[in-house]
Formats: sequence, C-alpha cells, structure tokens
Amino acid sequence: MHWKLGNILWLLNRNIGIKVGPVNRCLNKRTGDAEMQNITAEEFLGLSETKNHQRTSTGGLTISMYDFVPKKIFFTKGVGTHRDELHSFERALRDAGIEKCNLVQVSSIFPPGCKNISKVQGLKELVPGAITYCVMSRCCSNEPKRLLAASVGCAIPTDKSSYGYISEHHAFGQTEKQTGDYAEDLAAAMLASTLGIDFNVDESWDEKKEIFKISGKIVRTRNVTQSTIVKDDRYTTVIAAAVFVF
Repeated sequence: MHWKLGNILWLLNRNIGIKVGPVNRCLNKRTGDAEMQNITAEEFLGLSETKNHQRTSTGGLTISMYDFVPKKIFFTKGVGTHRDELHSFERALRDAGIEKCNLVQVSSIFPPGCKNISKVQGLKELVPGAITYCVMSRCCSNEPKRLLAASVGCAIPTDKSSYGYISEHHAFGQTEKQTGDYAEDLAAAMLASTLGIDFNVDESWDEKKEIFKISGKIVRTRNVTQSTIVKDDRYTTVIAAAVFVF
C-alpha cells in the first residue's frame, strides 16, 4: 500500500503541486489545470479545513496522514456471466454496484474507528471514476456445474482505537457457508494472534468463536460471501468486497 500511496502523491505533485515533506504533505495552489477546469486543488482532493487540514502561511493546505485512513467501510458482493472472462468480471462488479469506480485492491487492515455502513449508503458515497480502495475476493470458471465461491471476512476488536483484520478467500467446490466461515475464521485468527488470545488453530470455527467471545477482546466477526454454480460453458465470476470510503 505504501508503494501505491507514493505513486499517487507523485502524480498529485506533478499535476496540482503537492509538496511531500517528512511528516505532512502541503498542497500549494497553482493556476494550472485546476483553474482551466474551474475547480480548486482543494475541491479536486475533496478536502475541507478541519483540525487535520490547516492552511499554511503561503495559502496552501497541510494534509495529515490521517486523511489517508478510511472513515467508513461497506460490504458488497456480485455475480456475472459472459462468454468473455473480463466481461463476466465487469458484470459481477455491476451486480455489486461498484463497476463505476477505479478499484485499487489493498491488504487487509480494518482501520481504527472505521464505521461500518450499509451497502445502500456506501454506494451513494461513491463517485464515478474515483480511485476506490477495497479488499476483494474473486473466483471465476467456465466449467459447467462448477461450484464457485468468493468471500471477505472481517474481525473487529472491542477496543475501537485498535485495528481489525479483513481476509479474502475464494474456493471451488465449497458452499457459501463453508467459504464464509473460513474467511471469517481467517480474519478472527489473525486478529486473535495480534491480541495475544490463546486458541488451537485446529479447532472448529464454532469452538474458536466461543474462545474469542470469552476473551472479551473481539467484539464481532462477519463475512460477505457470493457463491454460484456455472450453468454452461460461458465464464462466470463471483466477487465479494469490503469497500473503503474516505
């Protein structure tokens, strides 16, 4: 993720004048492309003046690294079928409601204090063409009668100032419940190991859930899972995603 963030900052520097310092990023107003499109650089970034956005003496805007921490998250899933594999993936994205975004897949941390919102609310906050970060699981096949499943699991700690985990898992031949439980188990196990909760990795998911509940350190786990059976020789894609909103 650091590599992607560095590239984004480089592009911003080139196009609208981001200066990268050791701690903060300072947005300097320029009269280039932003003016030609009748928007300010601040409007382009969608920033406002808050405790994390303070104007500098030169009229620029200081950007805290907290601006790159998502404030909201929602979960979605979809399935699509087409004779072309890529088109089946696009149809799955459309079914999930996120086809209009430029999706960037990231690894699997649930940010501290991040608010879980509904899919309906989350989709309303997306902007067509925007770079949108997500954790995604994807599975595809054109083998008739093949069972596909894709899942994203999530485990959130009781302490809201701590981070949680998001996992992705896809499988052939597993039911929706099996795939969802496995993804949820992965996320919870990663969080449990971080929190120092003792458990046996070979225990069933139901047994682990009881241990996590008793520990009082994991407040909840969940998953979103999409499964289907390939009906013919066309490509079928299933996806599940956790989508971040800033």
